[in-house]
Amino acid sequence: MEPLAALAAEPQRAAVFLDVDGVLAPIVERPESASVPEATRAELRRLAGRYGLVACVTGRDSATAHRIVGVDELEIVGQHGLELVPEAAAWAERIHAFARTTGWAAVELKPFTAAFHYRTASDREAAREQLEEVAAAALAAGYRTKWGRFVLEVVPPLDASKGTAVRALLEREGLARALYAGDDVTDLDGFRALDGLEVAVRVAIVSSEGPSQLGELADVVIGSPEAFRELLSRL
Repeated sequence: MEPLAALAAEPQRAAVFLDVDGVLAPIVERPESASVPEATRAELRRLAGRYGLVACVTGRDSATAHRIVGVDELEIVGQHGLELVPEAAAWAERIHAFARTTGWAAVELKPFTAAFHYRTASDREAAREQLEEVAAAALAAGYRTKWGRFVLEVVPPLDASKGTAVRALLEREGLARALYAGDDVTDLDGFRALDGLEVAVRVAIVSSEGPSQLGELADVVIGSPEAFRELLSRL
């Protein structure tokens, strides 16, 4: 039986892990405007009643992600898995202070991290070069950095990622079958977290902005959040 069918055949033995932006919610110019379409929400509610676990693993903080997704039945782990790490809160004030010293206009202060957006910059190439300097300063200060689709995020130097979140949830629920869907660099950790499972399905929602490696590692390649909703209907 092919992996997607194997998941759907015994859903209570499987988990479904989903990134939010670019997977469930279409990418928009301003992050605060993102929203999951109602048709996708209906599929998510249906899946939440069928599968052993349906969870969003996202770079957003969980409160913001809950608003964007709009489906209370789902579990959400935010901040690239940092919300499962108690030590993360101790770094927030320092990272926020660092972000303020940069003078970057489009900086988003999240509970534990700081995200520097440049999607709306008039010259994205120049903005990226400027943020390379910010990233270097962050690393020199002892923080870690994560690059995404027109965003740099400065995060605590802790062992936390979408992959560690996936593994923690699978262990907690005692599940050995899973699907992970993502569209960006940080989702590669989610893909790798499925290594060694009884059944693993890695779904890449590809775009010109995303990393080529995501499509290379994927079992299924999808071209848009709308097309991904069709795949969800098969589960």
